Amino acid sequence: MSFLRKPEDEPRIDLTPMVDVVFLLLIFFMISTTFVETPGISIKLPESSAQTVDREPKEIKIYLSREGDIYYRERKITLDDYRALLAEHQAEAKLTTVLLLADKDSRHGKVVTLMDLARDAGFVKLAIATEERRK
Repeated sequence: MSFLRKPEDEPRIDLTPMVDVVFLLLIFFMISTTFVETPGISIKLPESSAQTVDREPKEIKIYLSREGDIYYRERKITLDDYRALLAEHQAEAKLTTVLLLADKDSRHGKVVTLMDLARDAGFVKLAIATEERRK
């Protein structure tokens, strides 16, 4: 007696859960990634065709607005606060770069003052941020 056997379905892998996980990961990384670093103040950097400087792992970013206001970590500070900030980091001054992001319309005297204070505090690596000149 011969019984009819039901043909067995081939095993299949369901891709739906894997696609869901990939989309969730994509959304997570899109939300958690910072694409552009923008300060809370409006700074228009001057243009330059000079070569870029290698960035140090330790740097202090100081923003100087058009009006002459000084900002550190998006917080407005005074010259005395700036001196105190430099004094806090003075122990690692030889390994730290003071990066000055000054607006292109800010007063030259204020830029020189900030650089002199950093030099007097023992910082030997000073940099002024610029944008690459468009050709």
